[in-house]
Amino acid sequence: MILQTTIIIIYTIALLLIFVYSLAQLNLLFNYLSSKKAKNKCSQFDLSNPDEIPYITIQLPVYNEMYVMERLLDNIALIDYPKSKLEIQVLDDSTDETVDTTRKQIESLQSTGLDIQHITRTDRSGFKAGALKEGLKVAKGEIIAIFDSDFLPKKDWLKRTVPYFKDESIGVVQTRWGHINRNYSILTKIQAFALDAHFTLEQVGRNSKGHFINFNGTAGLWRKACIIDAGNWEGDTLTEDLDLSYRAQLKNWKFKYLEEVETPAELPVVISAARSQQFRWNKGGAENFRKMLWRVLKNENISTKTKVHGLLHLLNSTMFLNVLIVGVLSIPMLYIKNEYAHLRPYFYVMSFFVISTVIFFVCYWHMYKNIYGSGFKNFIRYIGMFFVFFSIAMGFSLHNSIAVLEGHLGKKSEFVRTPKFNINTLKDSWKNNKYIKKTVSIHVIFEGLLMLYFAFGMYSAFIVGNQGGDFGLFPFHLMLFLGFGYVFIKSLTSKV
Repeated sequence: MILQTTIIIIYTIALLLIFVYSLAQLNLLFNYLSSKKAKNKCSQFDLSNPDEIPYITIQLPVYNEMYVMERLLDNIALIDYPKSKLEIQVLDDSTDETVDTTRKQIESLQSTGLDIQHITRTDRSGFKAGALKEGLKVAKGEIIAIFDSDFLPKKDWLKRTVPYFKDESIGVVQTRWGHINRNYSILTKIQAFALDAHFTLEQVGRNSKGHFINFNGTAGLWRKACIIDAGNWEGDTLTEDLDLSYRAQLKNWKFKYLEEVETPAELPVVISAARSQQFRWNKGGAENFRKMLWRVLKNENISTKTKVHGLLHLLNSTMFLNVLIVGVLSIPMLYIKNEYAHLRPYFYVMSFFVISTVIFFVCYWHMYKNIYGSGFKNFIRYIGMFFVFFSIAMGFSLHNSIAVLEGHLGKKSEFVRTPKFNINTLKDSWKNNKYIKKTVSIHVIFEGLLMLYFAFGMYSAFIVGNQGGDFGLFPFHLMLFLGFGYVFIKSLTSKV
């Protein structure tokens, strides 16, 4: 009975943590909806007055970006802002032939009168954080805009974002990511779905009530004085953006999130690229929880509610570990429930936690209808998208849980970039991309085994007990089977 009790306790704790997280999401939904009624009272620069135009430095941190580098520079050159108040830094850590092609394109742009500099380093110490810090040493701008290589800001981007820095307490202005290849595949659709939830529900929900948000690494601007005051970029975590965001807000800098300003970007189209991105984000989140936990708890200038939302924010990635635990233990729990009749009332009480899924369903519907519109047909489409998204998200839970555990345990690893493709339509192919990882991780084998394990879970629904089976967990096991099956098969077949 000791084993059964241990399983029940661990299962219950994981369910409780997921439920608490869902309640936090529900609170963010209420914040999001109430923010729609609020009026923007921020003071803004009048950019028609030359005396109010701040000097801007655009930083472009890049590393081996053969397929998108030309597109990036051509797009940035179109930014509409007074040339006398604008410089562009290409922070190029590349180790391949793109160093030369980028240099030639920059020289061509310089001949047009654009102040654009090619900054290279002899080593990649600190990775992206190190490159940003190096560029900051010589940056002329009082405001620093940052774009990753797959982002395509519109011409008026600076004119829509820079004015908010008139309020001297604002350290960061962050914009919403758009997705130029949202409908390329199921993989891009579910990535867009997850990011849309973050960039609507979460960012607005936190920012509107003064809770901590994060600069998302790109498509945003920093006040240079804020970066310096917060301790500058540090490369000791894989998510340097989240790290500096919390250090800045702990020093009372304000962040401004602009949902209405969309910055288009490209989503990874092959699962190996999505896996490397997910691993970095989730491990970095756990690393920052370790780094920031006591700083947040001990800070006397922030409210208890902001601390709670901050800690849950830093624990976002750890939810994958709880989902994995609940999934793996749900099958022995099915047998325990039907073996020990006296425990059945407990399991009926535990079924209350299905409300967590209902909460997520309601929260994400508000995000979805903002993008696609409401109405019966869109709601039916949303139900299908929600099912697919949750299934595949659970299929990533082993991979992401390993990242989370490494982060919490302090295991260090290199910053692995996400390969870019320059793919917008189904006619475009990624097959010959030289940056794609060609080896299959050992984790994929275990994902295949988990697919079979949850197939056994579905089979178990028919044979447990003496009342003709128990199908309460069948939909959950079906989603897990499909999710792990998708990740397993795609990881094996999406190779050049």
